[in-house]
Amino acid sequence: MDMDIMEIIDMMEESISKASTVPLTGKIMMDKDELLDYIQEIRLVYPDQLKEAKWVKTERQRILDEAEERADTIKRSAEEQQEKLIDEHEITRQAYEKAEAIKDMSERDARDIKMDTDRYVDEMLADVEHRLDLLLRKVREDREEHMNN
Repeated sequence: MDMDIMEIIDMMEESISKASTVPLTGKIMMDKDELLDYIQEIRLVYPDQLKEAKWVKTERQRILDEAEERADTIKRSAEEQQEKLIDEHEITRQAYEKAEAIKDMSERDARDIKMDTDRYVDEMLADVEHRLDLLLRKVREDREEHMNN
């Protein structure tokens, strides 16, 4: 039967409480061999329980270390994911900014082209108008000359 130290101590305590008392001294009489047997049992059980306690402590520490390592891994993974999302957000923001800049530049270029085109058309029309004026004057002069002859 495997006993633990506490059970042996309980048995010793029970033997002490049942032991005969020496009158007027407060001392008890106990069987020396019985007490030595209890001590021997403690010595036999103690190493196994100490090993078990050490194993429990080691196992507990291993589990705590493993849990901490897993927590660190999860934290690192979350931080990497967060950085990735931040990077993706930054890339998206930069893409929107670039697209907006390209759109603004395209609108500005379109306005400039329209203004240049309007100016060119106006110059061409002014030139046509000027030639038509010259032609019209020439026609009037020729008519007047023709009427005066």
